[in-house]
Amino acid sequence: MSKQDPQSGQVVLVTGPSGAGRSTAINVLEDLGFEAIDNLPLRLWTRLLDGAGPDRPLALGIDTRNRDFSAAAMIELIDTLSARSDIALTVLYLDCRSDVLLHRFSETRRRHPLAPAESPEIGIMRELDLLAPIRHRADTLIDTSDLNVHQLREEVERWFAPGDGRPLAVSVHSFSYKRGLPRGIDMVFDCRFLANPYWDETLRTFDGRDPRIQTYVGKDPRFKPFYDRVLDLTRMLLPAYVEEGKSHLSIAFGCTGGHHRSVALAETLAKALADQGQQVSIRHRELERGQSG
Repeated sequence: MSKQDPQSGQVVLVTGPSGAGRSTAINVLEDLGFEAIDNLPLRLWTRLLDGAGPDRPLALGIDTRNRDFSAAAMIELIDTLSARSDIALTVLYLDCRSDVLLHRFSETRRRHPLAPAESPEIGIMRELDLLAPIRHRADTLIDTSDLNVHQLREEVERWFAPGDGRPLAVSVHSFSYKRGLPRGIDMVFDCRFLANPYWDETLRTFDGRDPRIQTYVGKDPRFKPFYDRVLDLTRMLLPAYVEEGKSHLSIAFGCTGGHHRSVALAETLAKALADQGQQVSIRHRELERGQSG
């Protein structure tokens, strides 16, 4: 991904629940050339941005510890900045499942800022409720539940690495329906109708990255017409996304266990797009969790 000077007038407002990775995201944006300002009181934001839009990109971090914080005040700020023609605003929301947030607080033994004298679980639920209206206003949502620090950095860079004319970044995911849909996906395809290698004991221990699994899935007579249509649809949408000014397209395949069919399809599509020169990354959610099935 090329690294060119960021655009003036660009403002990224970074928020999300405590423990979801907001500080990491701000640091990544700062490394990308953004001027980073964290938790300035909300009443001072309009003064900071009075007059002309910023002459360099800004990353503005705001969370519930802000002395002026309220959902209404945040939404008012978003509305005010969105209405300005000299500012290109993006609201980046770092999301995370409550059980993962609780685990992170337990690991660090930190007190939750919204429940300093109570359990972190109470603070987490209060904060998620408080932030719900802002989450709905997010332009970009990154779920950090299954991301380590390095993966979060890659995800933020994928969305915000600067440069005019950089290629649209495509991420192809595989997942298990038993664990729910991944968040922030543009297109989801269910491939549970295809023949399942899990029921062949000689293949069960392999995953969809293995040629034996790909061959097995590919022999299903429904595979080729399904895959061809997905590939054609993706190729049609890529230039449309570029024209719309999008920087990222995410595609996900789901199957029962997220180990065989969805992985095989994700690998096959990603390779086809890469072979035509497309910038592609792959994430296999269940394989990264070390699961099978």
